[in-house]
Amino acid sequence: MSIQKIDVKYTAVATAENGRDGRVASDDGKLDVVVNPPKEMGGSGAGTNPEQLFAAGYSACFQGALGVVARKENADISGSTVTAKVGIGQNESGGFGLEVAITASIPNVDAATAQSLVEKAHQVCPYSNATRGNIKVEVSAA
Repeated sequence: MSIQKIDVKYTAVATAENGRDGRVASDDGKLDVVVNPPKEMGGSGAGTNPEQLFAAGYSACFQGALGVVARKENADISGSTVTAKVGIGQNESGGFGLEVAITASIPNVDAATAQSLVEKAHQVCPYSNATRGNIKVEVSAA
């Protein structure tokens, strides 16, 4: 698979200090958070963690992709929500890996339409495109 060229419209910049047990801040100051490993991984769990930040970004991005698809399909997604669950654990090669479960609740359409919209959004979402073929990502409509 070749890497597709894109016309970059925006570049986010963030800097981490002390890795998973420190601080992450964006260059514009809009994001400035303490990060700590979760208790399940032996950390204090006091701050947020990279997996929560990834889940937040993925769910927001996927919701945007869902909106793009819904407009094309003339579907009403008002009142919809997207939840991303990001799991981290040791992989087969001894490193660490992620897996993601995306669930969209779309109350104003039937179940088949909701599932179709979610599957189409998965093809449009930049996070989905970035992770495709690299990690397990499951998408579903609730």
